Amino acid sequence: MRNDSDQDRHGAERERPLPRQPLLPIEARRVAAWCLVGLLIAAVVALGVWLCVMLSAAVTPVLLALLGSGLLGPLYRRLVAMKLNASLAAGLTCAVLVVVVGGAGYIVISALVDTGDQIIASLKDAAKDLTKHFGMAGTSLDDLATNAKELVTKFGSTAASGLLAGFSLVGQFIAAAILALLLTFFFLRDSGKAVRALHEWAPGDSAPQLEGMARRGFQAIEGFMRGTTFIALIDAICITVGLLILQVPGAFGLGALVFVGAYIPYLGAFISGAVAILVAFADRGFVIALWALGVVLAVQVLEGHVLQPMIQSRTVQLHPATVMLAITAGASVAGILGMLLSVPLTAAVSGVLHELRKHYAADSDSDSGSGSDSGSGSGSDDTGPAGPTASPAPS
Repeated sequence: MRNDSDQDRHGAERERPLPRQPLLPIEARRVAAWCLVGLLIAAVVALGVWLCVMLSAAVTPVLLALLGSGLLGPLYRRLVAMKLNASLAAGLTCAVLVVVVGGAGYIVISALVDTGDQIIASLKDAAKDLTKHFGMAGTSLDDLATNAKELVTKFGSTAASGLLAGFSLVGQFIAAAILALLLTFFFLRDSGKAVRALHEWAPGDSAPQLEGMARRGFQAIEGFMRGTTFIALIDAICITVGLLILQVPGAFGLGALVFVGAYIPYLGAFISGAVAILVAFADRGFVIALWALGVVLAVQVLEGHVLQPMIQSRTVQLHPATVMLAITAGASVAGILGMLLSVPLTAAVSGVLHELRKHYAADSDSDSGSGSDSGSGSGSDDTGPAGPTASPAPS
């Protein structure tokens, strides 16, 4: 009987089916899982961009208000520290914002209007000179300058003929500016209420983490706005003074173009510097153009190796490739406005991701530390002074 039972048991073991092997190896399944996560993230980002484009009339003032709050946030905090009422401090900060933005806009626009025709004429002269030496490159530049002039003329005639459309556009711009100003006031005054609401509505114990992410993102926007404005002002002053010394026509307009272009990193500086050099080449000759090139390069070296490391290195740390991709994406979504807003938003997202990575790194370190402590504690319990604990004898 024993032999029959042994044979039956061995036969059942032989008939038991082997575990089925997975269709894909573990590495392929991990790659597939990460691809699925990437597709989900891309879908969420695409949906968010689509909603922002559809609701651009409401989203644009919010983003502009964030930039304005980041630019003059230190002034508001200083006024509050001087025991001023929060509403009064926010109102004074908004008044300063109107004066600063309005004054800078007036100076830039007036300088460009006063010297715009001269700059375009100089570009056409430079194009003719380049055509003699480089052929198609000069012809393309000539066409670009001519088209720019025709575009301005066409826009003016279109605005004059379609008066209602022009008024509608101006009305939308004024409404967006007023809404952005009001939102800036509320963002400054009610920032403490927003933090308290975040702590009340955050699930579980995630409120400190969410607050840290929000603060890090806003600090990135604040650092970008203050640093870029300061750097743009220094670049514009240095290039304007250099062009005035070289007696290049339209120096103030070119300096204003440099100031505006500084808010589009890398690309704006390249375009505004190239325009300044071409104007110098057309009106003052090849030698003065070389001197203008030296001025532009010296200012860019000062910005890249002195100003940016000193001013923006603590708050905004973006790789140039990331900046260029952000500018390209912003231009494809919202044109010039997207180019202006893309870099500070990318800086904010980078700050939030850095805060998340730091949080999870701290959690992993604490988990590993607690695991090692529990392992050492269990070892000390098993092998005490009296030796290993003996297992009870079977009854």
